[in-house]
Amino acid sequence: MGSAGVSFASGAIAPPASRAFGNFMLVGASDVSTRVGRSFPGLRDRLRDATAAAHRELDAQLSSFDLTVVAGYRRFLQASAGALLPLEAALVDAGVASMFPDWPERSRSAAIAADLGRLGSAAQPTVSVPPLTSGGMLGTMYVLEGSRLGAKFLLKEVADAADPRITEATSYLSHGAGKRLWQSFLSKLQSEEVSDEDEVIEAARAAFAAFERAADRA
Repeated sequence: MGSAGVSFASGAIAPPASRAFGNFMLVGASDVSTRVGRSFPGLRDRLRDATAAAHRELDAQLSSFDLTVVAGYRRFLQASAGALLPLEAALVDAGVASMFPDWPERSRSAAIAADLGRLGSAAQPTVSVPPLTSGGMLGTMYVLEGSRLGAKFLLKEVADAADPRITEATSYLSHGAGKRLWQSFLSKLQSEEVSDEDEVIEAARAAFAAFERAADRA
């Protein structure tokens, strides 16, 4: 997969499987049926459009990761953990469980730490993120929840790996499989009182930027 590239997640055009990581969030967002609400799907559309450039930049950064060899897959996980850990910590500090009572089912820090442990490494935060407001939590969750939508494509890539250490380290990519976590997130986005949509959008951009910085440092 080194030549095909890896993608992140967040768009409007369905990607080929070899570009799953970079595009799966936007694909999932546009594939889900919507119900018209006060700030939804308008806010979701604004989020998608406002983060499209950041998504493309992150996709380009991650295109060098080869998920079929241990070194490349480990680097992908290290890059992901570098941003995921501090973003999830910021969500916890902001009280994400009060907005999403099922937060324990959504958090992936333990899953990615377990995968890296199987590959002889450790999950470490490599970037700093600012404290989050309630709107900031929604924007951050948009990126994190969207980022899991293409996992089935990435798992297909990983399944082709000859090294069993890779195929046995998929807790992060398979996390939430079979659950409607994205759909329930969209329901929350619809029902939540949003006083400042720009704040939500800026937090989503900041989350993408955190992944970009972590990818640079992996």
